[in-house]
Amino acid sequence: MTALAPTRPTACLALADGTLFYGSGFGATGQTVAELCFNTAMTGYQEIMTDPSYAGQVVTFTFPHIGNTGVTAEDDETADPVAAGMVVKWNPTTPSNWRSAGPLGEWLAARGRIAIGGVDTRRLTRAIRKAGAPHVALAHDPEGNFDVEALVTAARGFAGLEGMDLAKEVTCAQSYRWNEMRWAWPEGYTALEDPKFKVVAIDYGAKRNILRCLASVGCDVTVLPATATTEEVLAHKPDGVFLSNGPGDPAATGKYAVPMIKGVLDQTDLPVFGICLGHQMLALALGAQTVKMNHGHHGANHPVKDHDTGKVEITSMNHGFAVDAQTLPEGILETHTSLFDGSNCGIRMEGRPVYSVQHHPEASPGPQDSFYLFERFAAAMAERAA
Repeated sequence: MTALAPTRPTACLALADGTLFYGSGFGATGQTVAELCFNTAMTGYQEIMTDPSYAGQVVTFTFPHIGNTGVTAEDDETADPVAAGMVVKWNPTTPSNWRSAGPLGEWLAARGRIAIGGVDTRRLTRAIRKAGAPHVALAHDPEGNFDVEALVTAARGFAGLEGMDLAKEVTCAQSYRWNEMRWAWPEGYTALEDPKFKVVAIDYGAKRNILRCLASVGCDVTVLPATATTEEVLAHKPDGVFLSNGPGDPAATGKYAVPMIKGVLDQTDLPVFGICLGHQMLALALGAQTVKMNHGHHGANHPVKDHDTGKVEITSMNHGFAVDAQTLPEGILETHTSLFDGSNCGIRMEGRPVYSVQHHPEASPGPQDSFYLFERFAAAMAERAA
């Protein structure tokens, strides 16, 4: 029997400008404050919610069918959800998928994450695109009791992501090894048995599938915390250094990340590869600057042009800051740009195997057009060893 709709809203989303959205709450009860963004991906809601790059953000999903395939531990990108909450058009239905281990609502509740359904997400997305990513307060109360003025005040009191170093909050507490490769039918996840390269990966909020992609091209990966020093990195005698994705303002994280990267570049000729926040960290270390975007890029349908080949790749993206291409110094080339707005999506050093991209070649969710970047990293390490 289909449950009747509640007689009064059980969740409220309050924007800092006083705009209110009411709906049906699911997941955890309580209240959270964050920046609001929207994601246009049609699949991968669990991977999105567990992507550390979403720390400090509530995610609005533009695709209406969220939660219908349930959840499975295999799809977690980190141990627990990192996004502060979710906003959806329709409440999740009973999960229907052979991989499902439970419903989305119960999964969110067990992990303390609030969600609201029944929201006009098209209207909300248009507002974000027009005015930029707003600060919001999201509340879920089964009794439907909301102090609207207090919610708006809480939204206005959110400090925002500019100047915020969130990498320290999501990075690993200590180093660890990784050898699990990408999921493949019918075995699922398997371990790398014959590694060819030793890679140190700096964890600014690394997704598991990035580490799997590194393992899948032959890398024995040692993951170090975001605050690792040049000496700690080089003590592992790596064949290459990887800079991961992550949340927050790159300028804030760069205060301790940039000196380490500069040290690696100055003292060695190691291949260096960065993704997302790692891309921004590399750019800062090379002398460029970053800027806060109006509403960022969040989705799995973003066209990016590779300047070297002229090809267009459809990519997965998740970032609210970008490298300002106008500040790239001499000898640092722009390799990729977004065909949505022309923003920078990739750089490399002339004459050295040092490069990075803003988009996510590991996908999860999203297309795998850019996986070749991991193969390029492996090839650079092989060439150096030859």
